[in-house]
Amino acid sequence: MKLQCVWEHNGSDSLLYAVDLPGAYSRGESRETAVAKLPADAASYLRWAGRPVPEGFEVEIVQEAACELQVCDADSDVLFEAERGELTKPEYEKLKTLVLKSAADFLDLYESVPDKNRGAAPARETFYGAVPRTAEEMYIHTKNVNSYYFGEIGVEADNEGNILSCRCRGFETLEAKPDFLKNPVFAGSYGEYWTLRKVLRRFIWHDRIHAKAMYRMVKKLFGAATVPNIFCF
Repeated sequence: MKLQCVWEHNGSDSLLYAVDLPGAYSRGESRETAVAKLPADAASYLRWAGRPVPEGFEVEIVQEAACELQVCDADSDVLFEAERGELTKPEYEKLKTLVLKSAADFLDLYESVPDKNRGAAPARETFYGAVPRTAEEMYIHTKNVNSYYFGEIGVEADNEGNILSCRCRGFETLEAKPDFLKNPVFAGSYGEYWTLRKVLRRFIWHDRIHAKAMYRMVKKLFGAATVPNIFCF
């Protein structure tokens, strides 16, 4: 299977995204490291999405984006060329289904944690502040990008309720806009450009980052048998 990828980098630090698997990614201290790691995440993503996993992957970089962000901590502002242009209704519904599945699975993962206020990692600061260290902190951080992501494309949303309910309300508000499938480019915060396709990809990507951290933490603290591997890591 060919993985067409976007390579975002700050010096040698790299983020690699699979264009046709929105949310699948790898990070590395070099492009070569990120390329070597991407097939494993692509396979994980396909299993999570209920799709067959091919025998092998071929990584092809189709877009490069140099930036000054801390990509080593998953700071990102790239807009894929493939994220421009109108969406069809079937394409949108397919992506929306994945975004809501991701929220539901993240909620199930979080609710399975025996002690949500226990952490294992040392304190560390990143571009967005302190890294979440407990399941509770990871969950709140992941849930609370809802208003931010939707807001970047002019959709009023909130972070009330759980991660699934607030995301569903955001989609309801989005779909009340008559031309939302036209997928215009918005100049958002911090000089970053957004489209609806990018928002959909970013939701899944952000969920996967913190779901992976939560899953690894829970296995370390409580044992693998205590937590379901919902995201197929």
